[in-house]
Amino acid sequence: MRFLFLTVSILLGCLNQLLAQSALLAEPPIIPIPVLYQQHTGVFQVTAKTIILSDPSVEDSVYSFFQQSLTILTKSALPIRKKGKADYIKFSINPQQITEHEGYSLAITSNTVVLVGHDKAGLFYGFQSLLQLFSQSQTIPACFIKDNPRFSYRGMHLDVSRNFFPVSFIKKYVDMLAYYKFNKFHWHLTDDQGWRIEIKKYPLLQQIAAYRNETLIGHKKELPHRFDGKKYGGYYTQNEIKEVIEYATQRHITIIPEIEMPGHAMAALSAYPQYGCTGGPYSAATFWGIFDEVYCAGNDSTFAFLQNVLDEVISLFPSTYIHVGGDECVKTKWKACPKCQKRIQTEHLKDEDELQSYFMKRIGDYVYSKGRKIIGWDEILEGGLPPDATVMCWRGIEGGIDAIRQKHNAIMTPESHVYLDYYQSLYPQEPLAAAGYTPLSKVYTYEPIPVDLSPEDAKYLIGIQGNIWTEYMPTSQQVEYMMLPRALAIAELAWSKPEKKNYPDFLRRVRVHQAILKTNDINCADVFDEIMDSVTIKTNQPPILHLSTSLPKSEIYYTLDGSNPSISSLQYKGPIEIVKSETVRAAVFFEGKQKGRVFEKEFHISKSTGKPVSFTPAPKGNYKPVTNLTAVNGIEGTARYNTGEWLGFQDTNVEVQVDLQTIQTVSDLQVNVLVYHWQRMWAPIQLVFSVSENGQSFKEVYTHTNFPINGINPVHAILQQPLKARYIRIKAINQAIIPSGEYGAGGRPWLLVDEFEVN
Repeated sequence: MRFLFLTVSILLGCLNQLLAQSALLAEPPIIPIPVLYQQHTGVFQVTAKTIILSDPSVEDSVYSFFQQSLTILTKSALPIRKKGKADYIKFSINPQQITEHEGYSLAITSNTVVLVGHDKAGLFYGFQSLLQLFSQSQTIPACFIKDNPRFSYRGMHLDVSRNFFPVSFIKKYVDMLAYYKFNKFHWHLTDDQGWRIEIKKYPLLQQIAAYRNETLIGHKKELPHRFDGKKYGGYYTQNEIKEVIEYATQRHITIIPEIEMPGHAMAALSAYPQYGCTGGPYSAATFWGIFDEVYCAGNDSTFAFLQNVLDEVISLFPSTYIHVGGDECVKTKWKACPKCQKRIQTEHLKDEDELQSYFMKRIGDYVYSKGRKIIGWDEILEGGLPPDATVMCWRGIEGGIDAIRQKHNAIMTPESHVYLDYYQSLYPQEPLAAAGYTPLSKVYTYEPIPVDLSPEDAKYLIGIQGNIWTEYMPTSQQVEYMMLPRALAIAELAWSKPEKKNYPDFLRRVRVHQAILKTNDINCADVFDEIMDSVTIKTNQPPILHLSTSLPKSEIYYTLDGSNPSISSLQYKGPIEIVKSETVRAAVFFEGKQKGRVFEKEFHISKSTGKPVSFTPAPKGNYKPVTNLTAVNGIEGTARYNTGEWLGFQDTNVEVQVDLQTIQTVSDLQVNVLVYHWQRMWAPIQLVFSVSENGQSFKEVYTHTNFPINGINPVHAILQQPLKARYIRIKAINQAIIPSGEYGAGGRPWLLVDEFEVN
């Protein structure tokens, strides 16, 4: 019988040394950190005399499970005995002694280990803490631990539609979750790009919907789109799903299946086109995004189809919850569909939003009739919540607050903090990812309970979940890299009390676990070899570059001429003032040797650097800068648009004005415009540059209308003759609406601009 992925192979070697380094510290390297830890004198050592002391409160199968792992871990055959006075490890369940659900206590002396759980789950989680304490010398420090979780829902999600992973990896994924005390695995089984679960009543789902003709190469923002020309797909048989469920159940993980509806349905419609609004033909999507083709809400046979699918799903999965999606349902087809419009009329619905609410309520009622409950993404709030539905809040905290105040349970899974398909490093060598920037520190600092929730309302927030969308994760190794160590932060947010949060101490413990994971050939990202940076700037001052590393006892060396640093380069002692255009390169050094990759940041210093700048209207959304001076801090935004440099606008016209403070000679005006139609980022119709000496009377000096690049478009206005000016104004005449036939047609486009340079 397989046990957790972290058995002897992960604890031998590195852990003994790292535990020794941590011995003088108050807290052990346990993740998530326990509620209470008291260190005592001495150690418990496994010897040839050590036994496992049985207790009637624990089933034989659990003892067998624990015995096997301890035998492998300690390299000693630990027999199970009914009596023993010393040199024993004892497991028991006692809800009177441990009153908190899923809680446990662990008492370790020099000759006994006593683990008591409130229930089977608590016993299991205590055992994970015990595993994390063992070292190569087969000794663990004497201590007392009392622990229980903060939230009842502690989840991780995995999308297997965009990329499909074998059962062996799904089990490995479950093992990783169990080791860090997660108790929910959200299995995203269907989407536009592939259907991944066998449904016996509908064999075409396996034969057709499980496969797509080819797959996008590179990022969806890159044009023209390129494809690999290879058929791709697969699905899990019902026997395989039963096998995974049994495996997860042994590890106290509930698997919550997700069957997407009414949107994200192109794969299903490719097999059964009669359930779409147009009747097809359809095909599984070969690239990533949101698509117009959705289930027809006016067709009763659509509901019969989905109910039959759900019947088989419910028969397989014992979970109380069934996830039914509900997100990103484009209603274009519904607006043009006679059946959907008739449904709106006959059901006295106001609009297509209420039609989606009708759809989800009808599905919710059916699931409820089967003794289960639904979870949906926070779009199910639109048009009204189905009764007893739980809301999974991904677009921000507002949906969760709304659901909670309607007395519905909510699970926080905000894209801004716990979507692990986002970049975790700003190094350009990072493998391709969806977008954004979510470093480990940002995950760890997230607080799931909004400050404006009352204690009474907060009871409806049942937990937190991290999400792994796999568009840009074609291999299991890439999933691991994007997951770890950020999932460890999510584990601690979900389990540990907020007053126990301590990021420096968390990093200390992560360092132990990072070594453990790598020893076991788990592809954990190395967060200690990299440089973190920030740039501060004040009005009329040059930018200041701050560098740091979380690797203890290390040093940073840097250069200013673009060359690679060495230990003979400048040593970083404090913030660097950037007074001219230059490229900073830096690296972490430990014991005289370079660790990790070279950090690089290029500065473009001009007359406008640090000068007052204003916007009409102000930037918004994810592209709202910390300070207006971001637009003139000497740093250009990157093609990955995740460094916080790009300023975003969604208005008809935009006006930017830079005040050089004094009248100066100017001849060269520059700005960059980011264009990615597949990210709804559009160029303006035109940019008009004007200058003024007094801020009242402006003279137009340059107009730009050509933005041919899918990516960064440099706009470089070289004036025919130098002019005297104090104020530089740039006016953008924007696209009002995304044109028909384009991605996001009918919506409002984004204008992204950055780094206004004047020379």
